[in-house]
Amino acid sequence: MRLFRLAKILSIASRYGLDEMILEHEPSGRLAALSRALHFWRRFDTPPAVRLRQALESLGPIFVKFGQVLSTRRDLLRTDIADELARLQDRVPPFSPELALTQIEKAYGRPASAVFAEFDSTPIASASIAQVHFARLRPEDGGQEVAVKILRPDMHGVIANDLALLETLAGLLEKVWSDGKRLKPREVVGEFAKYLYDELDLMREAANCSQLRRNFSGSRLLQVPEVYWDQCTTTVMVMERMRGIPISQTEALIAAGIDLPALSRAGVEIFFTQVFRDGFFHADMHPGNIFIATDPDHHGSYIALDFGIVGTLTDNDKNYLAQNFLAFFQRDYKRVAMAHIEAGWAPPETRADEFEAAIRAVCEPIFDRPLHEISFGRVLLRLFQTSRRFNVEIQPQLVMLQKTLLNIEGLGRQLDPNLDLWKTAKPFLERWMSEQLGSRAFHRGVQQEAPYWARILPQLPRLVHQALAQTKAPDLAPLLADLARTQRQHRRLLGVIAVLLTAILLGQLLMNNL
Repeated sequence: MRLFRLAKILSIASRYGLDEMILEHEPSGRLAALSRALHFWRRFDTPPAVRLRQALESLGPIFVKFGQVLSTRRDLLRTDIADELARLQDRVPPFSPELALTQIEKAYGRPASAVFAEFDSTPIASASIAQVHFARLRPEDGGQEVAVKILRPDMHGVIANDLALLETLAGLLEKVWSDGKRLKPREVVGEFAKYLYDELDLMREAANCSQLRRNFSGSRLLQVPEVYWDQCTTTVMVMERMRGIPISQTEALIAAGIDLPALSRAGVEIFFTQVFRDGFFHADMHPGNIFIATDPDHHGSYIALDFGIVGTLTDNDKNYLAQNFLAFFQRDYKRVAMAHIEAGWAPPETRADEFEAAIRAVCEPIFDRPLHEISFGRVLLRLFQTSRRFNVEIQPQLVMLQKTLLNIEGLGRQLDPNLDLWKTAKPFLERWMSEQLGSRAFHRGVQQEAPYWARILPQLPRLVHQALAQTKAPDLAPLLADLARTQRQHRRLLGVIAVLLTAILLGQLLMNNL
């Protein structure tokens, strides 16, 4: 089966000329010449990036998913290829209702009719990993309307085979492409495998959904569906059914009375809240995963769906990002350079002045344009590309963040072409920095540490006494023995000297008497 799959991959690669795209970078040029001779009849009118996207679509859902993940690695790819791969959408036909019911029975050990009061066998959405059906829980379970996400059957075997082939192709790419080692194709495949296997565990996705819902509990900006844990398994996820208008349908949003400029600003606030307040963000915010509520209680609020991919940031990551964003718009390029070096991502021997000059060359021309025309995501991308020249190791979570920021920015400007992302984000960033570094940060730190000190302080006298009691006096015996030995040696030496001096004096006296 693996050989058959490999033959199909090679056939599709030949049809779309992917061999030429790869072999043209082979240092000797001989393999590219041989390929052109063997395929003398081929003529291509479409750009290479388009042909790459079309080939991935022809290879099936796993390769489509790989193209989507690869599009996020803009620090490694040419811009035209990254932009084209970003257009990939899951064009995957749904699996049959019979298979869906079989998957449910396998997950629960009983038929769907015993789990749900109603189950619509026609899927509402279908993607490369899973598909979604609407259903209703039984009255004894609450009777709520739910969305049931079902993993595609036998995905683990399919994914294992395709990943093995991708790893083989990545190894070949490193050998025949002059730029192969810098692009690290095997590391990219490894990163893709991690995300893919994470998405195969729907309990993990349910946990991501639950965490994001808890983070935005009581918020009027973002709604996240409730997870019904009693009905969740690793292959089936059951969550609250959400109703709204897809964010891409701007005409329907206007007809529903949604304020599009306000909606775009709310999207920016949601993103920066996830990143800087929580350090936990939805990393797959393309239009298919975002709806807008129109009911009276939540009119105009965002609805997030599909939580298979999330990003997390440490406090160091958040500080790095906030300092970079603020320093950039203040034209403090030295601060941008130092933020990289202080974070430990640039080698210790990096010269800050050279790094600063490189960043200035990239960023300064941007300020000749109005702020609302500046792409925040592109700025971060250019900083990443510049950092690569100085051997800065770009962290995977920041690459994912940059991809999410591009999505947010694109969505925001689709809703409001005049969206000034900096004007919207700057107050939030300044407030966050103040909370991290100012008096609020001190007070918050005291509040966080207070329970610890309240527990430790009453025990402090006893702990000090125990430490003193357990501290052993130093053993002076060896030292005293050494001193005694040294003294005896000195006395013997002085005795010898005294004898010699006496002998000399006696000798002199005898000589004088004679």
